[in-house]
Amino acid sequence: MSEKVLMKGNEALAEAALSAGCRHFFGYPITPQTEISAYLAKRMPKVGGVFLQAESEVSAINMVLGAAATGHRAMTSSSSPGISLKSEGVSYIAGSDLPALIINVQRGGPGLGGIQPSQSDYWQATKALGHGDFQLYVLAPSTIQEMVDFVPLAFEVGEKYRVPSMILSDGMLGQMMEPVTLPDSDSATASDKPWAVTGHKNQRQRNIANSLYISTTELERLNIERFQRYDEMKKHEQRAESYLTEDADVTVVAFGASSRVVRSAVNAARAQGIKAGMIRPITLWPFPVDAIQKTIETTKEYLCVEMNMGQMVDDVRLAVEGKRRVCFYGRTGGVIPTPAEVLEQIKTLAGKEA
Repeated sequence: MSEKVLMKGNEALAEAALSAGCRHFFGYPITPQTEISAYLAKRMPKVGGVFLQAESEVSAINMVLGAAATGHRAMTSSSSPGISLKSEGVSYIAGSDLPALIINVQRGGPGLGGIQPSQSDYWQATKALGHGDFQLYVLAPSTIQEMVDFVPLAFEVGEKYRVPSMILSDGMLGQMMEPVTLPDSDSATASDKPWAVTGHKNQRQRNIANSLYISTTELERLNIERFQRYDEMKKHEQRAESYLTEDADVTVVAFGASSRVVRSAVNAARAQGIKAGMIRPITLWPFPVDAIQKTIETTKEYLCVEMNMGQMVDDVRLAVEGKRRVCFYGRTGGVIPTPAEVLEQIKTLAGKEA
């Protein structure tokens, strides 16, 4: 491991992709993720990789599909409206059972919205990033170090289950700077994947990357098999951080940048004698149901804090199964909630004067 260096979130993530063995990047510029493309435009050729700024987001995601089919680690990055344009190609990648990495540095919406931080793409990432029956492996970092650490994890889990992965960042994490430790380089190659389209040389049956199936029974069989893998992911790939939840009366659930604000609010509540804690989902899919359900017996009230109008709160309510009340507090349009605002919500739920 190298010494710590001060890096912007987008650039640290890009460098982590190189360390993880990614040598194929296809993208299109959009704020606030453009630094990822700009950084890789300089660095990728120096490590023998391919950087290509496509003519559109649609072109970029289909280039990712082609590179991923060969078994090489391939990725793209964009921000909210650009991810929407990539959604058809993401569905093709999922339908071809290929691993690939998609980065979304979220901005405000809907429409062109604004370039300030947001978490309003939660539904898109976890429920409907493209047509058909499929899921992505979705990771939500809360620090620049996690942005770095989650890149190899996203590739590894994606390759294990043959699913596309997404790192759901936002404009705050992408633009801020923190000290990070970069990982050692990974020498992952296409030869490691028996399913890769690399030419059979008359030594094996040929591999085909395809998402078109005319036979309804064959397509149904493949969808059922795919969801069996998703069930395995639910069993083994849930990740969450529990913070001061052992005796918490009020448990706040927050992911990504919002969790940084919530942590400060929880600490402030504890300083005032209020038993508050936090669950931070690290995987947004599979959602960490187990971590939340472990707190139901001790928690009296749940509060979901998000930078949107209320998206993850649905999954929290499903996890709680109606056994406790789940309240919501959010800011939207690029507005970041403050620790004082969250503390006020905690105090209200705890029965204290705000």
